[in-house]
Amino acid sequence: MLQIKGELFEKVQQKYIFPDSKTFVDSYPINNPEEILKKFQQKKEDPSFNLKKFIEDNFILPTSEEKELKHPENLSMEEHITYLWDYLSREPDREISPYSTFIPLPCSYIVPGGRFREIYYWDSYFTSEGLAVSGKLDMVENMVKNFSFLIDKYGHIPNGNRIYYLSRSQPPFFCCIMEILFRYKGMEAVLPYLSALEKEYFFWMEGERKVILHEGSILNRYWDDNSVAREESYREDIALYNSVDKERKKELYRNIRAACESGWDFSSRWFKDSHNLSTVRTTEILPVDLNSLLYNMEIKLSQWFSTDKIKSNKYKEASENRKKTMYEYFWNEEKGFFFDYCYTDRTRTDIWSLAGTYPIFFKIATEEQSGKVVENISKKFLYPGGLVTTLNETGQQWDKPNGWAPLQWIAVRGLKNYGYNSLAEEIAKRFINLARKVFEETGKMMEKYNICDLSLEAGGGEYPLQDGFGWTNGIVIALLKRLSSRNF
Repeated sequence: MLQIKGELFEKVQQKYIFPDSKTFVDSYPINNPEEILKKFQQKKEDPSFNLKKFIEDNFILPTSEEKELKHPENLSMEEHITYLWDYLSREPDREISPYSTFIPLPCSYIVPGGRFREIYYWDSYFTSEGLAVSGKLDMVENMVKNFSFLIDKYGHIPNGNRIYYLSRSQPPFFCCIMEILFRYKGMEAVLPYLSALEKEYFFWMEGERKVILHEGSILNRYWDDNSVAREESYREDIALYNSVDKERKKELYRNIRAACESGWDFSSRWFKDSHNLSTVRTTEILPVDLNSLLYNMEIKLSQWFSTDKIKSNKYKEASENRKKTMYEYFWNEEKGFFFDYCYTDRTRTDIWSLAGTYPIFFKIATEEQSGKVVENISKKFLYPGGLVTTLNETGQQWDKPNGWAPLQWIAVRGLKNYGYNSLAEEIAKRFINLARKVFEETGKMMEKYNICDLSLEAGGGEYPLQDGFGWTNGIVIALLKRLSSRNF
């Protein structure tokens, strides 16, 4: 496809034709790509050739197709989110250009918003928690159907439904979305998707995403099947590649892409030098959040395959082995917290991050461990706007001072699991109050927030601050529902 590879693609990205590298890869040719390429080859050396005009004349750009948000003024935050569900919803994809990078989906779905014009995997779980309490369970089931479709077609759920995302997935929350259906509708609702869930589990447990440790234990890592510059961030990746020495160049692209699979793109969690993206080493890290998600998948597969004793016992044994291995590799008794593990260095990393709260969300931590985790959450991560992502200020968006709705949810629900209701409620209130303050000042729900200084916007990342925003809407509404029902 012209918009993701070849000379025209490279020139558009490197000439800074569009401020956002994602714009061109989300466009599509007006007519036959071969004819457009032929015209480009004929005109490119002409001194009067205008590349941007050529693209505008020959491609449909994504901004020309985006929906316009229209709703009454002076809405409350809650009313605004209600209106946003329709704005962020997309109908089943039936008329897609064969030249588009878009992967059509059979059912309606919710997009995050802003530059994120397609479905995103892990965003969809947090969005679905809000959809469920908003009485939109049909949309939640549609999301499950779409993901089941993607698993059946590709063997996994891609980062998003674009062909340039096919080489990687994202944190495997499909099981958690299925749990929402189970919570509201019972076992019959999840039965049609068990084979897809199992197939996704095989994706994570076969190939490069599985790491066999020296004593035979198994943990998992983030990965990407490609080791080239990302199409949607081509210019940024090329610039970084050109700035590093020969040794770092070898696996730089794959490690960048693996960080994108983690959803934490980018964070000091993945850096050897905690302040330098050029030292990214994601594929060397065994992440506590990913392994917590896979533990939960093993638990649910064991429970949901209860009528098949062989499968049920197999997954139960896998979950027990994973929990034991997680205690050994992720738990730091001295610090009282869960940390990622660098298997090439055979040591835990020293990066304090909210990934360490996943073991309380999925009830992996012991009671004693949970108490220490809670103490550290309160002392190290709690700020006026909720919980900060890491303790490192690096300029990256998944580091201090930023806070993200999904991580507030993971921590709050984890605290609830172990009876720390007052701290859970305090975190929820602080984050909701911050979201409301920003909404009242801007009229927008943001992708991320500055948790530490409530007078400042969040920062970092490869693109401007996005509004919309699917998972923030979902988590704010879900937290408000729990606060109003005192379910903490």
